[in-house]
Amino acid sequence: MALPRADAGARRSESRFARGRHDPAAARGRAYGFERLFIKEEGLNPTGTFKARGMSAAVSRARELGLRSFAAPSAGNAAAALAAYGAKAGIETWVFMPADAPEINKIESAVCGARVFLVEGLISDAAKIVQQAGPKHGWFDLSTLKEPYRVEGKKTMGFELAEQFDWQLPDAIIYPTGGGTGMIGMWKAFDELEQLGWIGKERPKMISVQAAGCAPIVQALQEGKAESESWKEARTVAAGLRVPHPFADYLILRAIRESGGTAIAVSDDEILDCIREVARLEGLFVCPEGAAAVAAFKHLAARGYLRPEQRVVLFNTGSGIKYAELVKSQFYRLNPSDPNALDAV
Repeated sequence: MALPRADAGARRSESRFARGRHDPAAARGRAYGFERLFIKEEGLNPTGTFKARGMSAAVSRARELGLRSFAAPSAGNAAAALAAYGAKAGIETWVFMPADAPEINKIESAVCGARVFLVEGLISDAAKIVQQAGPKHGWFDLSTLKEPYRVEGKKTMGFELAEQFDWQLPDAIIYPTGGGTGMIGMWKAFDELEQLGWIGKERPKMISVQAAGCAPIVQALQEGKAESESWKEARTVAAGLRVPHPFADYLILRAIRESGGTAIAVSDDEILDCIREVARLEGLFVCPEGAAAVAAFKHLAARGYLRPEQRVVLFNTGSGIKYAELVKSQFYRLNPSDPNALDAV
């Protein structure tokens, strides 16, 4: 269902529940004078993240072409999505992820029948294993942008945004960028919609947010480079942002520059603070990558790069439930036989 046209009562009509994935962040936005700040909620996808979009398309097409064995490196969520869609398609899947990837992703992948291997290193190290061992084992490599269909699945995010905003794109999109396929896919979607005559030439500012401990795109943009350099000793609590050298860095940087956008890095402390902040203000348990987008918005709004009259979309790329270990809490234990148990709380 497309959102209603902007007319009388438009701010109210931009429904919190439009397709279940388009959420006005009213409380967070008002703190900075923004009445049209939105969160694109990707945690409602199968396997709980936006990775399901790309893998659903890639696995479906590969099955049509007769492929029967897949492998992919992953920071965690792509592995879970590949395992789930591989199970549905009856295809053997092999996934390789850093040993310190989120535990739920390891469990999800294994329970769906994937062969799960943990790598002492980063996603780039996992990718080397897939590349080296693939020919010997007969795997088809589903690594990011090593085949064309994952990006085709990701571009549906761009189609949905256009539809939900009644074919008028937002002024800015803040996107957590690890491999960056989602940004590339949306940029492709906007071009295709223009060719169809459904939108005009206007484009959102594409804003990449990365973690301060792994920010190759931010660094490349600041240095005016067309490609990034591999980030040394990459570390961050946001597993999806711990990609030291995005395969399609030049396409990410091109989209940012062509849109007049920017790239910004935020700290892990800001990410953890924003997970709790968004949950308490908006009732959304966002993933650390989504929290990074919120932290980036706060910086850009405070600087005046983003203006209150603009319509801004932040992407929460997955459910915070998959990263629950990052926000440990303490709980009271009560004795039901003690009528005064709450007095000490």
